[in-house]
Amino acid sequence: MIPAEQCEDLPMDFDALRNLKSGLGTAAVIVMDKDTDLVRAIARLSYFYKHESCGQCTPCREGTGWMWRVMERMVTGEADPKEIDTLLDVTTQVEGHTICALGDAAAWPIQGLFRHFRHEVEERIASYRSGRLHVQGAKLIAAE
Repeated sequence: MIPAEQCEDLPMDFDALRNLKSGLGTAAVIVMDKDTDLVRAIARLSYFYKHESCGQCTPCREGTGWMWRVMERMVTGEADPKEIDTLLDVTTQVEGHTICALGDAAAWPIQGLFRHFRHEVEERIASYRSGRLHVQGAKLIAAE
């Protein structure tokens, strides 16, 4: 996951993306606009990887479910700010410790979210704790 300003003139090749700590994976690219709830999008990806895990490897079987549940709490802001670093730690324990690449693929979107957009998650948690509701992408229209 990388912000637009880092990829506007970026060649879509292995070396260029590796230098940004990203990659093409299966050569699929998802482009999200400014109204996209990035936290919800990554939580949805986390659910996909949890669902697709065959369960053979303990890090993937346990880690993908745990990562998804924490991401769901981050979507609503109900997570504890300390869970951000715990979640990042779990991603590094899953990444590189599975038979296939599904564990790596599950960890990387979460790592990218926090590498570039950690402030959005922190703001959401702070908003929830202060009693303000968080509605991503909503536009308020003044009543006439």
